[in-house]
Amino acid sequence: MSKPVISVENLTKRYDLGVIGTGTLSRDLNRWWARLRHQPDPYTRIGQRDHFERIGETILALDDVSFTVQQGEALGIIGRNGAGKSTLLKILSRVTAPTSGVVKIKGRIGSLLEVGTGFHPELTGRENVFLNGAILGMRKDEVQRKFDEIVDFSGVEKFIDTPVKRYSSGMYVRLAFAVAAHLDPEILVVDEVLAVGDAEFQKKCLGKMSDVASEGRTVLFVSHNMTAIQNLCRHTIWLTEGKINKSGNSTEVVDDYLSKQFEELEPFVDFSERSGGEIFVEHIFENVSLQNKYGLTNEFFTGETLILEANLNLDPERIDLANFGFDIKDKSDKIVLASNTRQYYSSLPVNEKGQYKLRFSINDLCLNQGYYTISLFIGNEIRDFEIIRDAIKFLVKWKPRADLREPMHSWGPLALPITWEWNSNNQ
Repeated sequence: MSKPVISVENLTKRYDLGVIGTGTLSRDLNRWWARLRHQPDPYTRIGQRDHFERIGETILALDDVSFTVQQGEALGIIGRNGAGKSTLLKILSRVTAPTSGVVKIKGRIGSLLEVGTGFHPELTGRENVFLNGAILGMRKDEVQRKFDEIVDFSGVEKFIDTPVKRYSSGMYVRLAFAVAAHLDPEILVVDEVLAVGDAEFQKKCLGKMSDVASEGRTVLFVSHNMTAIQNLCRHTIWLTEGKINKSGNSTEVVDDYLSKQFEELEPFVDFSERSGGEIFVEHIFENVSLQNKYGLTNEFFTGETLILEANLNLDPERIDLANFGFDIKDKSDKIVLASNTRQYYSSLPVNEKGQYKLRFSINDLCLNQGYYTISLFIGNEIRDFEIIRDAIKFLVKWKPRADLREPMHSWGPLALPITWEWNSNNQ
């Protein structure tokens, strides 16, 4: 059996809270003088805990993590934000050092941890390609041999002699990924940066990473795109609060991870307390609820009626005509149903400032058993006023039948009424 190219043993990373400076010497001195006089931190923002109260506290970004990766393996790493995924990749890429534990790596690492990693903003795209090659230990002639292929893959040939500080985030990540993937690293480490690119570029990158793995090189891939994880990686690690929650077959790990995300379902969501992750432009949505004909619920049977009610706060001075829409995604983040009011009305009138209620019903819910999320948006032909992704979640079950000893099974997101006929041709 071959030796692993990556071996991680009892890896721990601890961060001390409250010890980072303010960014300027004068402010650091003011903070030190306030602490000496037992006064509150003068640079603590309203609603934040006092800086001095946090001194001495620690947080374990990684807690006794151990695993191995074989040559040619594509390993997926999943988990919620703050689970320790990026910290792990930074340690493997030697960007930061562990607090304790052992990391053994055999081979040259090409890392893409965030947009423009290793790029110098004042240098051109061409110069940064050679700079990154040198950082990876490549000779100039090796980089030159791959240069045309890198530029062609990135699609930024027109701007290759422009300083990268003028690149958009999409151009940044295109060139950065092309460099990391084409300069022949034995180990390719990719964090959740592909989300910056468009769908076509993401597909192109996933194909390249698959090619890298098939060539016998190793890929470590962090992503919130569970479909991409399952398609690229056979083995996946699920991190929770710095610890390995589960490790194994990607399909099994992803299924368990997604099911866990839906455990705490609520039929009513108040958006006044929500922050981060959503696109808030006008703060229109106040709350949303799910119900069936009996009342509030987040569990439905296939064939039942699903009702969604949303309370909105609208002002005709800002929004006089609008359209409301939604999409429903399965637990793999694939859209199974989408609709908007433009299909039925030219627009919704907003005659006066105040509260509005929007309600829609899906009769004979044709979704198969599983977990689903509903995203909401309101806008007009010119722009979106507000989008709330994954606003509310629900579960669909098969209705039990007395004539069946075992539960019904079906495949795919839809459960449509199907009529079967069986006749003998002998008559």
